[in-house]
Amino acid sequence: MINLIERDRHFRQKYGDLDDVGWSPKQRHTFGYTLPGDVYEAYIDKLVTNDTKWIDVGGGKSIFPFNQELSEALSKRGEKLVAVDPSENVLHNKYASESHCMMLEEFSTDEKFNLATLNMVAEHIENPHVVIKKLNQILEPGGTVVIYTINKFSPIPIITYLTPFTIHYRIKKYIWGGEEEDTFPVAYKMNTAATLKQLFESRGFVEVDFQYLEDLSVTLKFRILDLINLTIWKLFRLFHIRYPEFNLLATFTKKQEIE
Repeated sequence: MINLIERDRHFRQKYGDLDDVGWSPKQRHTFGYTLPGDVYEAYIDKLVTNDTKWIDVGGGKSIFPFNQELSEALSKRGEKLVAVDPSENVLHNKYASESHCMMLEEFSTDEKFNLATLNMVAEHIENPHVVIKKLNQILEPGGTVVIYTINKFSPIPIITYLTPFTIHYRIKKYIWGGEEEDTFPVAYKMNTAATLKQLFESRGFVEVDFQYLEDLSVTLKFRILDLINLTIWKLFRLFHIRYPEFNLLATFTKKQEIE
């Protein structure tokens, strides 16, 4: 978990001094709200050291699509960064020392890693048992897996699941941006706190950290709507009610080898 000082440091690294930033990050900072993606970035920043042997699963062109400066800094800080993704975008990942265009299940190596990250990937995984088994195989004992994903019972994931995949990109582009080749069907096979814990602990891992991260990003581009959304979020916090749209940030360490 990251503290307020680390969140503030990340804010300045990504957006700059408060006097110079645009209305959107300044508005969020005024309300004391941090985007879940920013929490994830700061969390990984805290984990990566000079001896980190890191495999990033499903990251495409970059470790952090909206923070190229931090992507570059962490790729240089760690010992090694390997990127694995079925999208050909991964072949254009300039931060990885190795890029492999394939499913993680197809990836083969004798090397052992001590960090694996899945940033907004878990919601697309059709065979979680196979993926977690592979993670167990390629991580050294005590190695860490960080999963940042959506909660399938939040409003937007429910809407996504109920709408045709053919229109997902158009909605995604309008609200968040991104590229069509990075838009994939959702499966939601490992998208609750309980399911993640059960899946990983049945495959030789132990949960060491878990966070619910409230997600207000749907109004990020719309100033008045964002102000209303932040005000509602603040009221929810005042009454100790969790905002209905939230993501999951789960961390597991490898406890034992499995067959």
